[in-house]
Amino acid sequence: MKLFLTRHGQTDWNIARRYQGHSDTALNQVGIRQAELLAQRLSRETIHAIYTSDLSRALDTAHTVHSLQETANAIITDKRWRELSFGDWEGMTYEEMSAHSPELFEAWMKDSLTISTPNGETHRQLAERVQAAFDDIKSKHKDETVLIVGHSGSMQTLLSLTLGVDLSRYWQFRVSQTSLSELTVYDDSVVLNLFNDISHLTGNPE
Repeated sequence: MKLFLTRHGQTDWNIARRYQGHSDTALNQVGIRQAELLAQRLSRETIHAIYTSDLSRALDTAHTVHSLQETANAIITDKRWRELSFGDWEGMTYEEMSAHSPELFEAWMKDSLTISTPNGETHRQLAERVQAAFDDIKSKHKDETVLIVGHSGSMQTLLSLTLGVDLSRYWQFRVSQTSLSELTVYDDSVVLNLFNDISHLTGNPE
């Protein structure tokens, strides 16, 4: 299976550096244009299926890509591709989260695998749903091309899981908005062919 990965386009909360999590923020004008450029880039590919988070910033990005696809089936929305839930801290900046509960924030920064934000989820819980969603796609699309439209957290986590990187180091994968990564998925291994490519956003598509 050829697996393309992308992150949704820009939102106003991205600019303000606010943690979005499960909050349903919309693409801004830059994000809409980024999605259009990504769609143009992928129009040269035969994509058999598009899976996306159900949050509008990802879903709208997926619809834009789908609009230039002649062969893709209907878009499949799946909540398991959502961003990590930050619970009561959603909408806050890094500084506001730290000020809200300094001790919990410090503990969470050191161990988000087992410690969650208030009413949020742990990174391990995110990894469990991402792994399950990936396993479903792998079983259904052998020898096909699939696109997943997600969020930085879900895409970083998927890369960690498939490439054997410790989950505590998932943040070392930088996933830019509407960047393109490509994996070749075999029965027992995964090869990373392309990572975080944004040439379509800079006017130099491959």
